[in-house]
Amino acid sequence: MSRIGKNPVTIPEGVNVDYKEGVVTVKGKLGELKQEIKDIDVKIEDNQVVFERSSDKSADKAKHGLYRALVNNMVEGVTTGFTKELELVGVGYRASNQGNKLEIAVGYSHNIVLNLAPEVKVETVSEKGKNPIIKLSSHDKQLVGQVAAKIRSFRSPEPYKGKGIKFVGEQLRRKAGKSA
Repeated sequence: MSRIGKNPVTIPEGVNVDYKEGVVTVKGKLGELKQEIKDIDVKIEDNQVVFERSSDKSADKAKHGLYRALVNNMVEGVTTGFTKELELVGVGYRASNQGNKLEIAVGYSHNIVLNLAPEVKVETVSEKGKNPIIKLSSHDKQLVGQVAAKIRSFRSPEPYKGKGIKFVGEQLRRKAGKSA
């Protein structure tokens, strides 16, 4: 049995979990999320969601842990939410936002304007003497990670000087450069 899949997901107060026709719906104070589930049995009993698989096939074992982790992330997302922070490292790199419209300048001849999904809240922090920071938050973990990866892909950090867009706290592998 999958070690992750056999652990039940506890449902906190204020969260409603429904399972109908292969779709799990989780509602909470921050929003509503849905996930389609195949080949795994879902049971909701006394404030816990329990996942059971019908066979010991490799694919069923993988889905067992996967769906448990996805539903756990949904429950966590509608209660507390998820945040990602990106740091712009480089001279002249800037970020600003107006509502859900993010505008970043990272050394190209033009600024990059990105319209974000309404579920994602964006905030930019620019302090003098520090690198600009973009804060993304949402109740959907997958969506926040996808948006953060998209923003990072505009200018990935390079290994010599470390310039680019990186996650806050990310350790970059640096190279020495040419020897004099």
